Amino acid sequence: MPDERRERDLILAPNEYAFILDETKGNIVNYVGPHKTSLANTDQPVVFNDQTKRFGRCNLETAIKAYAISPEGWYVVLKNPARDGKPPTPGTANSLPELNIGRKVNIPGPVAFAPWPGQMVRVIQGHHLRSNQYLIVRVYDEEAARANWKKAVIKPQTGPSAEMSDAAAEDGDVKPDKDTPDLTMGKLLVIKGTDVSFYIPPTGIEVVPDQNGQYIREAVTLERLEYCILLNEDGNKRYIRGPAVVFPKPTETFVKREGARKFRAIELNEISGLYIKVIAAYEEDDREYKVGEELFITGKEQMIYFPRPEHAVIRYGEREVNYAVAIPAGEARYVLNRMTGQITLKKGPCMFLADPRKEVIARRVIHPKLVELWFPGNQEALEYNRRLMDITGREKAGEFVMDQQVQKLLRKDARTKEMKPEDRITGEFSGDKFTRKQTFSRPRTVTLDTKYEGAVAINVWTGYAVLVISKTGNRKVIVGPQTCLLEYDETLETIELSCGTPKREDNLIKTVYLRVLHNKVSDVVEAETGDLCQVRIYVSYRVNFEGEPEKWFNVENYVKFLTDHIRSMLRHAIRQYGIEEFYTNAIQIVRDTVLGTAGEDGKRPGALFEENNMRIYDIEVLDISIGDEDIGVLLVRAQHAAVEQTLEIAAEKKRLEVTEQKESVKQNVAKVEAATSQMMLSLREEDVRSRAALDAAKIESEAEAQRKRLEAKLADQQMLDQIYSAELSRKRAGYNLELSVAQQQMNQHIEELRADVEAVVSKAQAVSPQLAAALRDFSDKTLAGKMAETMAPLAILGGKSIAEVFGSLLRGTALEKVLIPAESETGAEDS
Repeated sequence: MPDERRERDLILAPNEYAFILDETKGNIVNYVGPHKTSLANTDQPVVFNDQTKRFGRCNLETAIKAYAISPEGWYVVLKNPARDGKPPTPGTANSLPELNIGRKVNIPGPVAFAPWPGQMVRVIQGHHLRSNQYLIVRVYDEEAARANWKKAVIKPQTGPSAEMSDAAAEDGDVKPDKDTPDLTMGKLLVIKGTDVSFYIPPTGIEVVPDQNGQYIREAVTLERLEYCILLNEDGNKRYIRGPAVVFPKPTETFVKREGARKFRAIELNEISGLYIKVIAAYEEDDREYKVGEELFITGKEQMIYFPRPEHAVIRYGEREVNYAVAIPAGEARYVLNRMTGQITLKKGPCMFLADPRKEVIARRVIHPKLVELWFPGNQEALEYNRRLMDITGREKAGEFVMDQQVQKLLRKDARTKEMKPEDRITGEFSGDKFTRKQTFSRPRTVTLDTKYEGAVAINVWTGYAVLVISKTGNRKVIVGPQTCLLEYDETLETIELSCGTPKREDNLIKTVYLRVLHNKVSDVVEAETGDLCQVRIYVSYRVNFEGEPEKWFNVENYVKFLTDHIRSMLRHAIRQYGIEEFYTNAIQIVRDTVLGTAGEDGKRPGALFEENNMRIYDIEVLDISIGDEDIGVLLVRAQHAAVEQTLEIAAEKKRLEVTEQKESVKQNVAKVEAATSQMMLSLREEDVRSRAALDAAKIESEAEAQRKRLEAKLADQQMLDQIYSAELSRKRAGYNLELSVAQQQMNQHIEELRADVEAVVSKAQAVSPQLAAALRDFSDKTLAGKMAETMAPLAILGGKSIAEVFGSLLRGTALEKVLIPAESETGAEDS
């Protein structure tokens, strides 16, 4: 019982209240603390539901609520206020007064009160605004708004932002020092942060939250080269350029793209531009622009482009800016004139910026059969043109497709490709700054891959030519090496050439390239000789095209034309020879027939075809075969015999040449030696002459000197006579002295000789005659013995005895007598 009694006691602290329903009468009493009371069994605690606008039963604890408290800088939005405007009295039980149902009042803080039953209370913080923030307020009670307008809590903004606000004031802006604006029911007003720093709305005015439930809205801060777009409820747009803080009008909203509300201005240069449609007439720089007029603005006219309400950008795909196309040297682009339908060729090197108002870059579609002829073996080009034909959707050559369409469809990743900086929509802050790296940064490079983007280019190689024909009937021949860029209505003439060996009309190849230099055509010529023998000649022609190039393509199948004509010439010429003669001189006969005989300069004129200026300048005979094998064997044997004889003759001639060379060398040696001897004699003769001349000169010089000396002596003759006389006197005296001395010496010598003679005579008288004879004989024998020893080798060489040789040598001399006794003694011994 005590617990039940305690549960029925309502105890309210200060700043608390509770709604109690008297179930017997239906009245709701508002108990406001501090208060204590015991509830009867018919008293039911209730709470008011703001959503359903109904009272719901609850327990006592749930029924106890706190005051609606609004501190300084906050305000209370009270719905269904009391008519007398008084809140419930604290500490008592308050019966429900009469309420202004459906009305709403704003009560700025500080304030605290308990609401009456049926009232709805919402406490909102006062709105602090920065210079780039704003509020949108709406008039919900016109009379109350006019009556309480001055009661609004408004703190003005100070500083540079306030000055900017004064300069940019617009209709609908709320300013502290401004008169009461138009407060028509439902009117929207803008509270700018540049004017007001703090705001609490008065009764009759409410702050409109945004989609996220936030009261304070962010304005758009624009830097230089930035702009934003404001869309009004009437459909008009307003473009604002930076630097500025942009506050929309109450009926305006920011246009967003990918979540961004501000955009970068479009940067243009001489190779980029914008395709603009005028959607509203306007006048600028003394020029009127009409609705529907199209403009192409490039960097030459305007480097930085800001959109304006009268302009609409015409986009192709996802690209707004039109960029120039790089056309390298030797390449070109097809340009379609949208007005006339004419397709022209724009050649490089250049940066071509097409005017989209009248120019479109097109790509030519080539039929696969022509691709195989123009670019033989190029599977990549064939696949590319097949894809272009798939794009056009028609299997018909000569069609074209737009370059933008090709780029979009050929690149599978076109949608995911990153947009260019000029097209990107951004809401991020991007201040001006310089960033310098500490490492080396490579320069920006551009990679050009224009292999299939430009006009059809035919690379004519060296020694080849093509015939270009247009649909208007013009013809021109392109001779390599060079690159030919085809106009859109131009194509290449197709020629057919016979192939195989021998050349036939049923085996043809098609091509557009004509070999005009050092062409080689092989063929087999079957002919018959004068003695009805079949021969087959394998030949290879060397062909050049010369003269006017326009005539080179006059013959469609020049190979068949050439071979047929040469076959006829060779058959006629071979008919004039027998098989043996032809087989022996086949190459000479063929070359003379086709190329003509050699002139004085040793060159052959060749075979000229005036129909297409084709000339055969050389021919090679590869092989010759005879139809009858027996005749062939006989000819081979005859050739073998002839070769053997030829080899023998050649050997004899070689020996003769060697002999002649040897004798010639000997003769040359003799001639050289004779010439050398003759030269030496000449040199000696010359030397003798030189010496004789030298001697004559010496004699002449000596004679001259002698003459001069004699003349000098003659001039001094008297002096010389005296000198000579004195000299003779002296010499005579000397001779006389010498003669006297010699006479005395001779007399002395005679005396000595006389004494010696006398001594010898006395000795000789002492020697007998027998001794003298014995001495003589002994000396002769000694001499003969020495001579015999010396003559012994001569006797041996001559085959004679020593005595015979010695006797023949000493016959008639005094020694002959000495040898005779020796011979007699020898003969006696032998006997």
